[in-house]
Amino acid sequence: MLTLDVGPLALAVPHVLLFGSLLLSILIGWWVGRRAGCNPEPYLFRLLLVAVLVARLAFVARYFEYYQDELWRVLDIRDGGFMAWPGVLAGLALGTWQVSRDRQLRKPLGVALLVGVLSWGGSQFVWHALEHGTRLPEVALYDSQGAPVSLSDYQGKPLVINLWATWCPPCRREMPVLADAQALHTDMTFLFVNQGEGQGEVNRFTESTDLDLRNVLLDPGGRLGQHVGSRALPTTLFYDAEGRQVSSHLGELSQASLAHALESLHVDP
Repeated sequence: MLTLDVGPLALAVPHVLLFGSLLLSILIGWWVGRRAGCNPEPYLFRLLLVAVLVARLAFVARYFEYYQDELWRVLDIRDGGFMAWPGVLAGLALGTWQVSRDRQLRKPLGVALLVGVLSWGGSQFVWHALEHGTRLPEVALYDSQGAPVSLSDYQGKPLVINLWATWCPPCRREMPVLADAQALHTDMTFLFVNQGEGQGEVNRFTESTDLDLRNVLLDPGGRLGQHVGSRALPTTLFYDAEGRQVSSHLGELSQASLAHALESLHVDP
C-alpha cells in the first residue's frame, strides 16, 4: 500500500507515518511534562522544521548538479527530494542542546524525542520491508494498438513503471525527465502505464507531444494503481531484474529525485 485514502484524499504512507510519529511524541511529551506544567510541543514542531530543512539541503548538496542551472528548483519540494537521516541527526543534535540548557524541559522533551524517533524509524523499517517483499503484479494491460500484454513480458531488466494520465499536470511535467532517462538507460526498461483512459485519447496525447516515449501501455480500469495501493498520480514504481519492488515515488519526479531512485536499482544516474 502506497497511499492511505481518507475520503477523497490520498495520503502518502511515509507522510502518514511521519505525522503519526509526531503526534505520538507530542502526546507523550505532554503526558510526561503535565505535572511540571512543561509542554514540549512547540519545541517538537521547531525540531521537525529544522530536520526537514536539513534533509532537503542534504539532498540538494548530494545532487547539486541537477539544481545548479536552475537554483530556484531548490525551493520546489514537490519532487520529494529529502535525505531523512541527516535531518534526523540534526533534529536530535538540536534537541540534545535544548534539553542540556533547560532542566525542566529535559525529561518531557527527551522522552518525546526518543519516542518520536523510535516510532518513526520502526514504522519506516516495517513499511520498507513490506514494500521490498512486493513482486511484480500480474495485471492485464494493453499496448497502444490495443493488443494484450503482461508486465512479466518485460521482466529480465531493471524496470521503471510510471502510472500517469493525460489530465494530470504533474504527470505531463515529469514526462521529459522520464523520456530522457529512457533514452539514456538502455540497460533498463521504462513503462508508461496510463490509468483509466481509452486508447484513442492516449494515442492523441502521445502524438501531440515531441517526446519519444516507448512502451506506452493502457490500463483502462486503473487496476495496476489499485493493485499497488496508490490512488495518487503520478506514481512511479521501481523493480529489479527479478521482479522485486525496491522503491516507489509518489508525485512528480525531477532529474534529481529520479537519479536518487535509480540508485536503488544500482544504476548509475
